[in-house]
Amino acid sequence: MKLTSPALGEIEVDENRVIEFPNGLVGLPHLRRFVLVHEENDSGATPKVFLLQSVDEPEMTFSVVPPDTLGVRYEIDLKDEEVALLQAQSPDDLVLAVIVRRSDEQPESHGLTANFMGPLLINTRTRRGMQKVLERLNCDVVIRG
Repeated sequence: MKLTSPALGEIEVDENRVIEFPNGLVGLPHLRRFVLVHEENDSGATPKVFLLQSVDEPEMTFSVVPPDTLGVRYEIDLKDEEVALLQAQSPDDLVLAVIVRRSDEQPESHGLTANFMGPLLINTRTRRGMQKVLERLNCDVVIRG
């Protein structure tokens, strides 16, 4: 299928790459189908930033990063119904990502804001995802310098 995204232009999307978020995202429950895309690089290195492109509303695109890119390691407990929703058979099936965006409060700083309280969990095997709303952040922060 073809999508026309303001962020990516016209892209061809393979149906087998669509990730279903049965409950949508927080504040956007109607957005349920997404694809993860990234710019190709010649080095073969794993990209640091991905775009989570909505299939349902192509004008909706989110920048996402693995939390360890930002020096954060999560410890998340999933309820049985969340494991069932993700169809996870093993923790190895799941990857974590956080949504990042430019800071509206200080646009001159070129800083980014990350939503650490609403990480995305994606089952890479079944292509099912969810946004986990955390009441308390239980993670390690690693400061690199």
